Amino acid sequence: MSGDPPKSGLMSAINKTLGPIMLMVYSPNMVMFMWYAAAHCDGSFSELARRILDKGAIAGVAEIWSNVTLGTPVVLYAIFGYMLFALFLQVTMPGPRAEGPVTPKGNVPVYKDNGFVCFLVTIASFVGLTFYLKKHGLTPTVVYDRFDEVLVTLTLFSLVFCLVLQFKGYFFPSSSDHGSSGNLLFDFYWGTELYPRVFGVDVKVFTNCRFGMTVWPLLCLIFALKSYELHGFVDSMWVSCFLQMVYFTKFFWWEAGYMRTIDIMVDRAGYYICWGCLVYVTGFYTSVSLYLVNKPVHLGTPLSAVILILGVFSIAINFLADKQKQDIRASDGKCLIWGKPAKVIRAQYVLESGEKRESILLASGWWGVARHFHYVPELLLAFFWTVPAGFENLMPYSYVIFLFILLTHRTFRDDEKCGAKYTTFWETYCKHVPYKMIPGVF
Repeated sequence: MSGDPPKSGLMSAINKTLGPIMLMVYSPNMVMFMWYAAAHCDGSFSELARRILDKGAIAGVAEIWSNVTLGTPVVLYAIFGYMLFALFLQVTMPGPRAEGPVTPKGNVPVYKDNGFVCFLVTIASFVGLTFYLKKHGLTPTVVYDRFDEVLVTLTLFSLVFCLVLQFKGYFFPSSSDHGSSGNLLFDFYWGTELYPRVFGVDVKVFTNCRFGMTVWPLLCLIFALKSYELHGFVDSMWVSCFLQMVYFTKFFWWEAGYMRTIDIMVDRAGYYICWGCLVYVTGFYTSVSLYLVNKPVHLGTPLSAVILILGVFSIAINFLADKQKQDIRASDGKCLIWGKPAKVIRAQYVLESGEKRESILLASGWWGVARHFHYVPELLLAFFWTVPAGFENLMPYSYVIFLFILLTHRTFRDDEKCGAKYTTFWETYCKHVPYKMIPGVF
C-alpha cells in the first residue's frame, strides 16, 4: 500500500503537467509540419522527415520555423477583420433561443441559434468579396500564399487569448461553473471556465463555431480557388470540396445539437479547445484541400460520381442519427423511430446541489445499433472527401487518422461520463445497446 500515493502523484504529474506540456509542444509544430510538407516537400511526410533528420531533429525543426514569417499587414487585416465580422454576425444575426444541457452546478447555458444564418451570410459575403477582388486584379488566395503567416499569427494570438481566459476564470467568472485545479499550467491548458462569456458573447460559440468551423469551409473554398488558378478545373478538388461543404452545411443546420456534445458540455475553454479551434482546425483539418492544391488528381466522371454518392449517403446517415436524438428530446420520448414507438430509458441523475433531474436515453433507431454509431458515417465521410487525393502520400489522410483516434477515444470518454452521471440507468442502457461504435465488433 505504501506505493499507492507516489503512483497517484506520478499519474497526476503526467495528466496535469507532463501530458499538457507535450501536447502544447507537439501541436503547434504539427500544424507547421503540415504546411511545410505541402508547400516545400510535395506533400510527402517522408521527404519532410528526411529534411528534418538530415540536420538533426532540433536543428531540422528550427529550420522549418526559420522559413515562417510573422503576419504581414495583409494577413493581420484578413485574420482580425474576419474575427470582427464573425463577432458582428454572432451578436446581430437573428435566431431562436436554444438551451444547452444543465451543468453539474445546475446552470443552463442559453444560446441564440443563429449558426446557419451566420454560415450562409459568411459564404455569400466571401463569394461577393472574391468577385470584387478579382475585378480589381486581386485574389483571396493570398491566404494560401501566406498560410504560414496565418498559422503563426493565430498561434501567438491564441496563446495570449487563452492566458486572458485563464485569469478571467480566476477573477471574473461568468458562472459558478469555474475553478482552478491548483496547477497554473494545467489551468492554462484545460481552462478555468466551462462557459465563459465576454460582454455577453459566448467564447466557445465564437472559437468553435464562428471561427474554427467557419474558417475551415472558407479555407476549403480558398484552396479550391487556388487550385483553379493554377490548374483549371480539377475533379478531385471539386469532389472533396463539395463533400466538405455539404458537411459544413449540415453542421450549422444542426448547431444547437452540437451545443449538447462533449466538446461543449465537458471541455473547458482553455488551450485544448480554444487553441485547437483557432489554430489546429485551421492548419490540420484543412490538410486535404491544402494538399490537393499542388497535387491535382484526375478522377474521371464515373469515379467522381461514386465517391460523391457514397459521401452524401454517409452524411445523410449522420444527419438522420442526430435528428432522431433531437426528435426524442422535442417529443419527450413520445415519437416514432423507424416506424415504431421509440425505446427510451428515463435516466435520473443528481446535480452537485443534490437536485434530481432526468434525461432520456434513446435505445432504438441508429442509437440502438451502437451507442456511438453516428461516429461511423462521420469517419466514412471524412474518408470519402480524402480519397480523391489518391494514395501517393500519407499527408492527406492525416485528418482521417486523427479523427479515428479522436472519436474512438471519445467513445470511452462519453461512456465514462455517462456512467458516472447516470449510474445504474447507464448500465441498463448498455445492456440494451452493448456495442460502443461498430455492432458486432466494438
